[in-house]
Amino acid sequence: MLISDCGIFIIKYAVKKASNVIYVIFPRMNVVPFADFVLISWSKCCQAQNRCQLRFFSSRTGDWASAECPTNELQSVTNQPMSLTADSPVHSSSSDDFAAILDAELDSASDASRDPEEVEEKVEEIDVDKDEDNYNSDHQRIKRRKVEVYEEMVDSQSSKSEGETPQNLGSSPKNNMCTHPGIIGGMCIRCGQTMDDESGVAFGYIHKNLRLANDEIARLRDKDFKNLLRHKKLYLVLDLDHTLLNSTRIADITIEERYLEGQRDTLPDTLKSSLYRLDLMHMMTKLRPFVNTFLKEASNLFEMYIYTMGERAYALEMAKLLDPGGVYFDSRVIAQGDCTQKHQKGLDIVLGQESAVLILDDTEAVWGKHKENLILMERYHFFASSCRQFGFNCKSLSELRSDESETDGALATVLKILQQIHSLFFDPEHVDNLEHRDVRQVLKSVRKEILKGCKVVFTRVFPTNSQAEHQQIWKMAEQLGATCSTELDPHVTHVVSMDAGTDKSRWAIQEKKFLVHPRWIEASNYLWKKQPEENFPVSKSQE
Repeated sequence: MLISDCGIFIIKYAVKKASNVIYVIFPRMNVVPFADFVLISWSKCCQAQNRCQLRFFSSRTGDWASAECPTNELQSVTNQPMSLTADSPVHSSSSDDFAAILDAELDSASDASRDPEEVEEKVEEIDVDKDEDNYNSDHQRIKRRKVEVYEEMVDSQSSKSEGETPQNLGSSPKNNMCTHPGIIGGMCIRCGQTMDDESGVAFGYIHKNLRLANDEIARLRDKDFKNLLRHKKLYLVLDLDHTLLNSTRIADITIEERYLEGQRDTLPDTLKSSLYRLDLMHMMTKLRPFVNTFLKEASNLFEMYIYTMGERAYALEMAKLLDPGGVYFDSRVIAQGDCTQKHQKGLDIVLGQESAVLILDDTEAVWGKHKENLILMERYHFFASSCRQFGFNCKSLSELRSDESETDGALATVLKILQQIHSLFFDPEHVDNLEHRDVRQVLKSVRKEILKGCKVVFTRVFPTNSQAEHQQIWKMAEQLGATCSTELDPHVTHVVSMDAGTDKSRWAIQEKKFLVHPRWIEASNYLWKKQPEENFPVSKSQE
């Protein structure tokens, strides 16, 4: 098979030659048989006939293919430039930064034989004003990365002897000491060396079969963090089910929910734009009220990720419903198969500094290592099957033909909190110290204001023999700024009880203290505001 049979000459492309490896990046076009990104290793198979043996790797299929071509055809390939900014799909943030690194290295290789003065001129041509507000321009982020690579190359050039030729660059000590920043299909993306597929951390959601070394992850995070700070953005990780939407199997629809299966124009107006029937998945999905506005507003302040314990096919389908234009998440959709620990979510596969990440999720237990980043969401139960799943013996919102408030619901409420946290993080007083700021501390301080000044005693809420301070409701009250105690004293402001007949409950009534149900603490937590005590009365137990 000749190289021309592989479709290389019918599209634009770029090549970097380093040692015995050539990197070829193709735009996503149907005419390309080997997908978007292909690694080609080559060696001269017959010096006399001047021919080369090439090896292709398809990142889309995971397959390898071999081909032969005349060396002069291979040489012509190395002189054809391409820019990812013009031809490849648009990405953003750290996943885009990684693609930009590859692109920048391609360009820098073609300049390797230039004088440093020429390279400096090139840098000046593509330099980007760091104060420019148009952060969403992927072209500019890629250009910034190119500048860094060019600068590194200038430093490298200046340290070389004057007599060194471009042909010797491939065997320089620097190239022989490759740090192996990433692996695709068992090969280092920089030097082509065969590597252990289990080394590094898998980032399959960015690119199939991609694994990154820890040092490279740290470097990408640091670079992206600084870029985000310049444009006053942080990271926001979003759960799907019960946080942004609610799904059910069509087979689980109850009789009282059958109206949802009717013609779209027969549905209430509020459902026409938020209810989706996914026949290929045998599912029905309802978007949470206010979600579209939430995503639009949050995208101005945060670089957003989807992170779900669902399967990738489901996650991608939900991403299409939430973000049909791909402007909010792009490739930043993390699913169950991407997790590095079973039944746990972790920020180790999010290319963002932990100190700048906020998480919205309805389940605290899955974020064992990152609870300080978490904003716990009240679960969205639209379908009856969702209520049954969590043991609620009550009518669902769909059965009641009701829904959360668009303006006062969970997402509208949490958006205000996110805006507040963002504003505090980027307070002008801290503008010179942003890299050392920690959004977790800002979140903690905002949360502690909710029940500040309240002293709480619990009665008949958790087992008598248990350690009170280890109970979830106790911890929640403390996180909200309340002081918790097991003993009554004049400074107690609230008695939290599930039975108005206990001694402590009667004391609260006698001393004119607030007697409230535990849901008062939970509601204050979810709504980010101390709730009216009269809305959470305590009845006397019938036992």
